[in-house]
Amino acid sequence: MNASRKASRGGAPGTCWACRAPYDRPVDTSAGLAIAGAVGAVIGAMLTYLWRFSERKQQTVDEPTPVVPPGAELVLSVLSSSAVLIDSADTVVKASAPAFAMGIINDDRLEPEELMSLVRQVRRDGQVRDADISMQPKRGATAHIHARVAPLTSRLILVLADDRTREQRVESIRRDFVANVSHELKTPVGALNLLAEAVGEAKDDPEAVVRFSSRMHLESERLTRLVQQIIDLSRLQNDILSDDATAIKIGELVSEACEHSATEAEHKKIEIATAVEPDLQVHGDRAQLHAAVSNLVENAVTYSPEGSRVTVTAQLDDGDIRLTVTDNGIGIPGEELDRIFERFYRVDPARARATGGTGLGLSIVKHVAASNGGTVEVWSEPGLGSSFTLVLPAHSHDTEETDDEEEQA
Repeated sequence: MNASRKASRGGAPGTCWACRAPYDRPVDTSAGLAIAGAVGAVIGAMLTYLWRFSERKQQTVDEPTPVVPPGAELVLSVLSSSAVLIDSADTVVKASAPAFAMGIINDDRLEPEELMSLVRQVRRDGQVRDADISMQPKRGATAHIHARVAPLTSRLILVLADDRTREQRVESIRRDFVANVSHELKTPVGALNLLAEAVGEAKDDPEAVVRFSSRMHLESERLTRLVQQIIDLSRLQNDILSDDATAIKIGELVSEACEHSATEAEHKKIEIATAVEPDLQVHGDRAQLHAAVSNLVENAVTYSPEGSRVTVTAQLDDGDIRLTVTDNGIGIPGEELDRIFERFYRVDPARARATGGTGLGLSIVKHVAASNGGTVEVWSEPGLGSSFTLVLPAHSHDTEETDDEEEQA
């Protein structure tokens, strides 16, 4: 009985306590608790790390990187060009005020389609591109812009646009001017060449020589007039008051202009009547104003029928002097009135060539008026005649005396 208890308590007979397997040994209570605490601490540290990592990741998602780089908005605001930033969805994310004024943005989209196509090409290959694009608005004239498109970041495309409409217009005017000048110079030069050959061949015919030499004289006068008007027009392009501006009496200007056309008027039996209020003065360039008034009177005499009447009046009207030249000539159609001040423009080219007109006279009048602070107005009716009015600021004697006193002081 005792032997069996020993066997059950001590294990198999003949086996010693020290020789048992480790897992068969009884575990000490304090050591078990220490191990359990260490394992718990490790698990807690891992859970804490995982929680903090999740928090940082969540914060990163909640605070995305700004689409527009810092400082880009300030740079766009100081650029002289119209600037637009386009994202990967072809949406405008930022634009300067000139871009809206230019009309290249509609809601949040870029216009026109040619410009948007340029943006897509740059996004595709990353190459900077330039292009000249024409825009046709619903109202108004065609606008011309020069666009430069470049990648700004991996997501943004920068578009810079400059309005070149004025430059295009000036270039077009320059080309037309050169073409017209070449044509107008070629006509009298060619005529002089032919007349010179005719004189050489008619050396034995005194009457023919006199006739041809008279024609040569007329063509040379036409050429001289054309060259002088081109020079005058080139000086007036900026519409700026000349440094030679002085006080000018309107009565003297009218008298000189009428005297300039007196011979032609007498030949056509045209009466030139004047009605000028006394003591009217303007402040401007005398040579320019003389050319303008003389051109108006000369045109009136040239395009009036024989035996008619040309009237030149000048009066003070609310601080302005209105100098009007009226004729009873052929008149100008209403659809032509907006173009008569263009260089080399003629309502009737055949008649203008017959009378020796260059098509520059009214253009000179317009620029003289602008250079001297005034404007030019026109009324005309076919078959009834025309009326051209040069409106200039009046110059009073009191103003002149005040200027002299300031200079003396």
